[in-house]
Amino acid sequence: MELIGVRVEVPANTPVVILREQDGLRRVLPILIGSPEASAIHVAIEGIVPPRPLTHDLLAEVIAQLGGEVDKIVVTEVREHTFYAELHIVQGETSRVIGCRPSDAIALAARTGVDIYAAETLLETAAVSAAAAGLDDGDEEAILDEFRDFLDDISPEDFDG
Repeated sequence: MELIGVRVEVPANTPVVILREQDGLRRVLPILIGSPEASAIHVAIEGIVPPRPLTHDLLAEVIAQLGGEVDKIVVTEVREHTFYAELHIVQGETSRVIGCRPSDAIALAARTGVDIYAAETLLETAAVSAAAAGLDDGDEEAILDEFRDFLDDISPEDFDG
């Protein structure tokens, strides 16, 4: 998946991280996230280096200092409007998979440059088909328009949990 960026959905003023398949159907996966995570992702995308490490910078450094490295992140599923992800870490001969929020995994991936994946079953159920919608590459506003239509059909209570 390609990290397109973070946008704020209006009028709800809700941050959305947008991922897009790099190949194939080029489906788009919009994920609602919190404001602090949106800020952390944006800082990493823009290459801003804060004077002191932010939480995700610290996590990357802790993993490295413990002899590990982030191998990849995978957005795995959505249940009851809540997305789930996995952080794959390699430490020597040992591989570990740690469950986490997609926003935290994406913020870490943006800092470390590791690949972002999404499970095919997730893309089949939660992705917006850019090709079917006639979206051109880089037409993020059209992607957001389609996502706004999706948001019109749900309520804030759907995201509790």
